[in-house]
Amino acid sequence: MKKILGIVSSPRKLGNCELVIKEISRQIDVPHELSLLRLSDFSILPCKGCYTCLFKQQRCPLKDDLNTIIDALVEADAVILSAPTYLLDANAMLKVVIDRGLAFYAAADGLWGTPAIGVGVAGIEGKEGATVLGLQRFLSMFMADKKMCTMVYGALPGEVLLNEKNKAVIGDLAAALFRTAPEPKEPCCPLCGGDTFRFLGDNRVRCMLCSNAGTVDGATGTLVFHIEKSGHDLFLTDRDALSHRDWLREMKARFKEIKGDIAAITSEYKDDGTWIRPGKSDDA
Repeated sequence: MKKILGIVSSPRKLGNCELVIKEISRQIDVPHELSLLRLSDFSILPCKGCYTCLFKQQRCPLKDDLNTIIDALVEADAVILSAPTYLLDANAMLKVVIDRGLAFYAAADGLWGTPAIGVGVAGIEGKEGATVLGLQRFLSMFMADKKMCTMVYGALPGEVLLNEKNKAVIGDLAAALFRTAPEPKEPCCPLCGGDTFRFLGDNRVRCMLCSNAGTVDGATGTLVFHIEKSGHDLFLTDRDALSHRDWLREMKARFKEIKGDIAAITSEYKDDGTWIRPGKSDDA
């Protein structure tokens, strides 16, 4: 019996994101049990950039619920991720978790290669902005084997299940989770499979998923991306992830070497500007 973890990035109970995960689960033909996790139910504090999670016990010192989420990911045999589109991007809860991603390295052995699919929900077709990229980033940063990330559309709660086009997409997602990922149908990054690019001029491009750069060629009538590894990749292989962790650890030794120079620079700016602090508004 497989254990599937459904991660809901929407705060709405029985909203489209929750329903689409449950419908995907119903259509998966592999025996499984579905566990659900709504990100907004958990306290996830902003990363403090202390790097403590890379040393000693390799657990984040912040007193919140992140470790519960990491443990759930480790225990899962597969993951279904859903996120609503908020103003042309995926709900910010995905990015809050991604920002704490250094804490995931301690669990790399249990996370790497977990089959995963991602589905975004937008109220208006074509107005999803960067939502799919947000799904891909989340699954990549926790080192999953991304089988498929795509969109469905529906504004009202439950509307995604009334759309025949959505039903076909949901069926494709369910079929993809435990199968070999199909070859990409569209021009994509040959390293990570990403399909979102920044055009830098002179045929230079940068993949917005793995952040590697290269060129684009359209001589044959079809865009072909030639992307090269940078030598410091984050998630293309399990070794990449651990190498990035090791590089971050080495920064501690470098900091000790030059902390005097750093202190001299930062002290010059200590008193610039006036800080606005949290407090009661005039209307309170």
